[in-house]
Amino acid sequence: MQFDKHKQACREFKSIDRNRPNYLVVHYSCESFYDRTDGKTPRITSIAVRSFSSGQTDSFSIHKTAEKMHVDFLKIEEKYDELEKQMLTEFFDFVKEHKSNMWLHWNMRDINYGFQAIEHRFEVLGGKPEVLSESKKVDLARLFVQKYGVRYAPNPRLQSLIKLNHIEPLGFLNGAEEAAAFDTKDYIKLHQSTLRKVDVIANLLDRAIENSLKTNATWKDSYGLSLQGIFEYFKSCWWLQLIAWAFSLLLGFLLGRIQ
Repeated sequence: MQFDKHKQACREFKSIDRNRPNYLVVHYSCESFYDRTDGKTPRITSIAVRSFSSGQTDSFSIHKTAEKMHVDFLKIEEKYDELEKQMLTEFFDFVKEHKSNMWLHWNMRDINYGFQAIEHRFEVLGGKPEVLSESKKVDLARLFVQKYGVRYAPNPRLQSLIKLNHIEPLGFLNGAEEAAAFDTKDYIKLHQSTLRKVDVIANLLDRAIENSLKTNATWKDSYGLSLQGIFEYFKSCWWLQLIAWAFSLLLGFLLGRIQ
């Protein structure tokens, strides 16, 4: 039932709010995984991890790694495997230090795009990834669907929510734009997009916790049509409660006059 999903999501949001310092928001950019014919997994270009409580962000990127390793920007492509392995080594060192944290993400669920894809890429390059327990991962994309219903925003939902909530994109790239940036070797633009996305995801999460997130969801989408759902929706709407209070006063006054 949608009502049960909604209640479970609300409990999850309250838990996140009560334990903000324990939560990290993660996102990454990579080479396009569409229309690949060589069978190789897409290269990782940048990863950003943002503390939900402080906003402090740690990032790992190809161009930053190249700079530290004194590799000329124009030679990144020919040394990509070496640079990517070093970048992922630093990322998984960070993961090891933060295995007790909860990791919030947006659709990072499988080998196509997700934690498994990053781990696999590191293994391909000869590394041994630090694997996070599934119990430490929270998919906000699914949590939003649980709370608001499947019709709360058109796909791609992250971009739709930015528009619905009037959030300034500021460097946010969609999938096609990221693929184009990789092709043109614009690694800095990809990195800026990744940083912006963890900021946007944290912003949307804050609004969801505060019940101020704007969506296309109707009350039926969020609460369902059960009696419990209708009752919960009534409790959540101050204006409905105000109408009920005013009606009860009026009814009391009329009954008093009749007597």
